[in-house]
Amino acid sequence: MLILASESPRRRELLGTLGIPFEIRSAEVEELEQAEDACSVSLLPQKNACLKAQAVAELYPESVVLGADTAIGFENQLIGKPRDLEDARRILEMFSGKTHQVITGIALMRAGEKPFCRQWSEISEVTFKPLSCEIIDEYLKKVHVLDKAGAYAIQECGDMIISGFTGELNNIIGLPLLRLEEELKKILL
Repeated sequence: MLILASESPRRRELLGTLGIPFEIRSAEVEELEQAEDACSVSLLPQKNACLKAQAVAELYPESVVLGADTAIGFENQLIGKPRDLEDARRILEMFSGKTHQVITGIALMRAGEKPFCRQWSEISEVTFKPLSCEIIDEYLKKVHVLDKAGAYAIQECGDMIISGFTGELNNIIGLPLLRLEEELKKILL
């Protein structure tokens, strides 16, 4: 059995496209919010994914548990979810005309008789159009951004603010399916 250690509707929807049956169990963990000295911004989502997977794997030791965490890296800083709409506006202004990284950390884990842990990060880059105050205000009216790292969703009116991206689109949305599907086939079949 596969368990998704996340209540993210975006991850649930993306994982569902693989056609692999799964259950959802919330991971009750305190996520790391800043890179520690020995942990770069690009490794932080992977560490959080491991924390989530481990918490659920301990409760369901014979199941394969998928933990995931997505973060935004910009000028060697971690950009999380906005605190409020003013913070969202500030983040979008900061991204205007620039490129940032979207990093999703993945952990696949089982804690039972045949334990294993596979973990990795996928990195994509997103380039924003130069944004006027009017475009930012219009975007914030159309898209609920307070639950989204970086204060945007590429799949929701992304053409208003984004000029391009590299890497896997699903990674930017929250779950890199290409490698995940390969890894799950090795484990589950």
